[in-house]
Amino acid sequence: MNSLLSRALELQHAAHELMYLGMDGEPIYSDTFCRLNKELLVKADSLFSSRSSNIEEEANLCLALLMGYNATIYDYGDKGQKKQAVLDRIYNVLEELPDSLLKVRLLTYTYGEVYEESMLQEAHSIMDDWNKSVLTAEQMEVMEELKNIEENPYPFEVI
Repeated sequence: MNSLLSRALELQHAAHELMYLGMDGEPIYSDTFCRLNKELLVKADSLFSSRSSNIEEEANLCLALLMGYNATIYDYGDKGQKKQAVLDRIYNVLEELPDSLLKVRLLTYTYGEVYEESMLQEAHSIMDDWNKSVLTAEQMEVMEELKNIEENPYPFEVI
């Protein structure tokens, strides 16, 4: 595994860890929470200007960046612009990426950002082709994540 892909996967893992911090019942300590947020933003920023000519590696990189910027609470004033740049890259990647778990994950996290109905439909179309009797843990997780986003469309929620 090359360095760029391993760094992207590491960022995905760290973002996932931060997004689900405390969900296991363990207490959340403010110093740990702040440290993880800072580390995540530094990792995302260090990968932001990276690009790959390999479509799957680029998809993993874009997914990692979107997850990273969404998970962290910190912002040096340019996080919104960086997220938009990542979203622009994702649109290009999605056109070339074959149907796969990676594509569903990318569609899911992007849909959670832009709520574009065609992304939701494409994700469901790919998932409908999965053999439901032998789903992997990753497939079940992304299905649950998409369901959660669909049921809780935060940006459009009326409070």
